[in-house]
Amino acid sequence: MRSLFGYDSQTSYLKSTKRINPTRSPFIKERIEVLYKSESLDELIHHVEGIEIGEDTFKVICLENHSNKLGFKERRFIERKVGLQLKGNVDLLAPQTQFAIMEVDGEWMFGEYTKSDSVWLHHQNKPQNYSTALSTRLARAVVNIAIPSINGVNAIDPCCGIGTVLIEALSMNINIVGSDRNPLVTTGARENIAFFGFEGEVMLREIRQIKDTYDVAIIDMPYNLCSVLPFEEKLDMLLSARRIAKKVVVITIEPIDSTLREAGFNIRDRCVAKKGTFTREVIVCE
Repeated sequence: MRSLFGYDSQTSYLKSTKRINPTRSPFIKERIEVLYKSESLDELIHHVEGIEIGEDTFKVICLENHSNKLGFKERRFIERKVGLQLKGNVDLLAPQTQFAIMEVDGEWMFGEYTKSDSVWLHHQNKPQNYSTALSTRLARAVVNIAIPSINGVNAIDPCCGIGTVLIEALSMNINIVGSDRNPLVTTGARENIAFFGFEGEVMLREIRQIKDTYDVAIIDMPYNLCSVLPFEEKLDMLLSARRIAKKVVVITIEPIDSTLREAGFNIRDRCVAKKGTFTREVIVCE
């Protein structure tokens, strides 16, 4: 929420002037692009009366606000009452356009409705997997944290592994390249990317060999079940990241603040991702 919208919401909804596609995030369920809002339902119905939908079929749904729950019958009544004011062809099963109505903070809102498509779930079915790879859900969230606005951004995943982050970024039309020093995983990354119909460059090289510069780098610090990287190798990686990118998002399983500071980074934001007893920290640096 802080990365995409600039602030945290303490409720189940968030108001913003930013038009974010809900499919971008595993944490956004749906969006209403508000066309009209009023202090009362009757006033809102007056606003929408006579709206021409055009040739598309449509449907109106009433969304539930968790702080002010409406019963099933009441929501169906509101849907019918609002829907009857619109001029067009209704299709309750497979409408081409959906509209939603919802009461938020004492105001009734009406607008075009978009439901999230959990594409990251489909990406779990990639042909090549790696035991320590990020989950597709976390990878998608990390991409959004690193690249909230995709226009004109050039990004890199210099330790890309089997391409979990690359796939999520490419599915959002983000300009990103990948590289890794392990030829087995770079081959797997290319296969996974092609499996979903994406096109992306994956190079076999160490982070120290990268000469180009990027707006953003996403680094999932390498580790295995028995050990983590020596301090000198971690510092070397982060110094290279500092050289090639203006902004770096680091995913780590161990405390790394002192190494980041030694590499010349300022920590701008952070969060923790947990799966059972396993914890990863996501740190935004500039």
